[in-house]
Amino acid sequence: MIEEPTEATIDNDAYVREVHDKGLQFDLRTMSRRRMLTALGGAGVLTAVGGRLLLDQSPAEAACAAEVESETAGPYPADGSNGPQIRTVSGVVRSDIRSSFGTASGVAGGIPLTFSLTVLKLSCAPLVGAAVYAWHCDREGRYSMYSSGVTNQNYLRGIQATDATGKVSFTSIYPGCYSGRWPHIHFEVYSSLTAATSGSGPIVKTSQIALPRDVSAAVYQTTGYSASVTNLSRITLASDMVFGDDLAAREMATVSGSTTAGYTAALTITVNG
Repeated sequence: MIEEPTEATIDNDAYVREVHDKGLQFDLRTMSRRRMLTALGGAGVLTAVGGRLLLDQSPAEAACAAEVESETAGPYPADGSNGPQIRTVSGVVRSDIRSSFGTASGVAGGIPLTFSLTVLKLSCAPLVGAAVYAWHCDREGRYSMYSSGVTNQNYLRGIQATDATGKVSFTSIYPGCYSGRWPHIHFEVYSSLTAATSGSGPIVKTSQIALPRDVSAAVYQTTGYSASVTNLSRITLASDMVFGDDLAAREMATVSGSTTAGYTAALTITVNG
């Protein structure tokens, strides 16, 4: 029997079309320093920073000097590149992204999640005064402003400026797992809050945050996440179209908490900003 396509399948098919066969220039832009050095056969602690090769770094220095991978924004960014533009809407600069704003009034339900991103320069110093636009799907796997049933909502999207330590933090809910993708959060880094909210950019970095399987599996046993149980069982980091090449080596968040108290996720990244 041939199964009728579900909304999640349709959404995933759209995602595949977005990232498939973008050509050599796209591949080169999304290739990280670690990937490139591996392809060149580099050995030992060798990191490219600002066109220079740094030899004999300490492990800590090498780790922070390695730029986080560039990833696709996917088909639902609402950054003006693919339909809707949320970055220029009054109210988008906020730390709590669970509710819609402006003329929308919906609230995303789910297990509480506070996630933070600490952004460093290639020199390992904090990137102060930059801005991060973050967005992710709801517990049903839907993206506000795009997916059927939530096109009139803009929840789970927001912008924050990095503080003196290069950190931003968002209060949200744990995202669901939709067909074909590992649980994740999207983000874009901009040079300033003005650049992020003016609609002109440019974008310093587009990437994603991966969430651990064990935590995700626990969350998906709770009310509202039933579809995610099956979807998670059918995906691995190795088979994920975004994280599969290096198993989210620099994109996997550290997560703590519980389904009753909620979770806290944190990730530190380096960008060439």
